[in-house]
Amino acid sequence: MHRIRCFPPIGHWPAETMKLTIAISGVALAATSFALTSSPAVADDGQCGSTCGASAKAALAANVVAEKDIIDTAVSTGRFKVLADLLTRAELVEPLKGEGPFTVFAPSDAAFEKLFEANEGLKETLTDEENVALLTSVLTYHVVSGEVMAKDAVELSNATTLNGQRFDVVYDKKENVLTVGGSKVIMRDVKCTNGVIHVIEEVILPEQKNLVEVAAGAKTFTTLLAAAKAAGLAKELSEGGPYTIFAPTDEAFAKLPEGTVEALLKPENKERLASILKYHVVAGRVYADQAAELDEAPTLLEKPVSISITDAGATVGGANIVATDIQASNGVIHVVDAVLPPKN
Repeated sequence: MHRIRCFPPIGHWPAETMKLTIAISGVALAATSFALTSSPAVADDGQCGSTCGASAKAALAANVVAEKDIIDTAVSTGRFKVLADLLTRAELVEPLKGEGPFTVFAPSDAAFEKLFEANEGLKETLTDEENVALLTSVLTYHVVSGEVMAKDAVELSNATTLNGQRFDVVYDKKENVLTVGGSKVIMRDVKCTNGVIHVIEEVILPEQKNLVEVAAGAKTFTTLLAAAKAAGLAKELSEGGPYTIFAPTDEAFAKLPEGTVEALLKPENKERLASILKYHVVAGRVYADQAAELDEAPTLLEKPVSISITDAGATVGGANIVATDIQASNGVIHVVDAVLPPKN
């Protein structure tokens, strides 16, 4: 795991991030939100692909000084109609017109068209009023708090979005190609009064399966899932969060003394089992690089678990961390090779 700046817990997020997060659920939008004004500003590095179009490129390059916010800048190009519509449906327009700063990785209409053609029924799903939470999750996965210019982005390996999940950032220096979440950035550094826009070739999608679904799909956590169900924690790990789980594999549970698992799964041992499992769960998303900055982390058992980084690798509660940063819609999983015994 790499040691880089520790991401603060939600209570210490920048005010701009908190304002957007809070505003997601209840901002009324006016029809004038998308009023068009003069041409936007951009520092164009020549990386605009064919999906941008010559007219959009010319419009974006009209000025070199930012004159409008992120929303008005994007809309005035005429190339982000689908994005504008979806932002309206998710009630994200006013937050993104706020002070910020924000960095938006913006898919063009062509990008959304490509996505919908490849995924039949997805457009109807995203625009269904009952799926606003899903739409919000997708859209906020394209937004990063703060102003991240291309010169800064090329130095990153990942970025944490307002969705809470991360996407990978890869820069091919030889080809001068920047990709985020697997999507190529086709225009960089569209400067706005409250941040910056980078145009991307494809829509990037966050993980939509919850912690329990992701663990079930791995096929190596059957004992853990059975234990979570027996302890009455499966529903919370499915619907609550976000949480970070240090997840013991089936092999890790098999290391326990013979008969231990069978005894713990009995109804009369439900409370004890719940205590053991809560010692494996931390509130919030704690990614590997963030964990590397900590000596311990508070668990749901209200007892801290130790974290250690050595040349031999990383451990938590004395167990080896064998895989990291497995993302879920409501948290992140790190795989451990032993069951963690709670401290007395």
